Amino acid sequence: MKKTIIRTGLETLYFTGLHHMMRPLVGGVGTILTLHHVRPPRRDAFQPNCLLEVTPGFLERLLRRLKRSRIDIVTLDEMHRRLIDGDFARRFVRITFDDGYKDMARFAHPLFKKYEIPYALYIPTSFPDRLGELWWLALEAVIAENDRIGMLINDEQKYFECRSTGEKRELYDAVYGYLRSMKTEDQIRRTVRDLCATYRVDIPAICRELCMDWDEIAQLAADPLVTIGAHTVSHSMLKKLPNDDAVRAEMEMSRSVIEAALGRRPQHLAYPVGDPTSAGQREFRIAHELGFKTAVTTRPGVLFKAHADHMTALPRISVNGEFQRQRYLKVLMSGAGTAMWNGFKRLNVA
Repeated sequence: MKKTIIRTGLETLYFTGLHHMMRPLVGGVGTILTLHHVRPPRRDAFQPNCLLEVTPGFLERLLRRLKRSRIDIVTLDEMHRRLIDGDFARRFVRITFDDGYKDMARFAHPLFKKYEIPYALYIPTSFPDRLGELWWLALEAVIAENDRIGMLINDEQKYFECRSTGEKRELYDAVYGYLRSMKTEDQIRRTVRDLCATYRVDIPAICRELCMDWDEIAQLAADPLVTIGAHTVSHSMLKKLPNDDAVRAEMEMSRSVIEAALGRRPQHLAYPVGDPTSAGQREFRIAHELGFKTAVTTRPGVLFKAHADHMTALPRISVNGEFQRQRYLKVLMSGAGTAMWNGFKRLNVA
């Protein structure tokens, strides 16, 4: 239902032309786009994380359109400069990738080379260290590979049938929501580890299969089109960590490990998951104290002049795999879609 409402809203804004009329009022000065996976479409019926992937064809159409537009495609440093200097003569866009997946290097990087477009890649250092726990994909694997699963919920063992694709989708959404409601990151990880141990899902193997190692990242980092940013060590939702020291360690250690591996100290940060339940005022403050030039969330929105005073709480627009239409991105980049989502508030930094 939620997806249908969003799709209807985007279609309405586009085909009525309202997004064009609203852009002078809500379009801001620039946009940061965020992506994760880029790969050919998969045939699996059960794909609860398909929102995190787009096809190479869709990405190429996006890059071609941006290249032909009157919008500047800028680096993170240039975006930072424009916000600080108040240089808003032309609107700009910045393209970012989170996590460092192998398919991004295989399918996306050649397209950025083809069109000579810069992009940023935020790396959680446990992933190339092969210690990463991609728990949302581990949960997907548990449900995909079994027709019935049991787990402890509120100290009670419960069992769930998941034979059909519909049952699997419903169960994934319910368990994912239950995990996200937990107070600490450690609770989430322990619950998923227990599930994977019971149903023989190899969590480290998921990381090895999907994520780039340091040699592969170094090859990309050598390209002047690529900026490497920090994305913490463990890809934890920082707001669920117990204290300032734990948050600070995740940010600073990530930056130090990347510097040791690649020879360059990251000046930019992305908060894992990045929504209001994952990063808030504490995290924004600590990122500022650590000297990051910018830090990005996944709170939806475009950039306004006032974001110059909140450089560690910048919004991004997700290039969502469930909405792979160029017209949807046109609406979102116009500021119309996110303005309505945000109740026409320009800043969402609380």
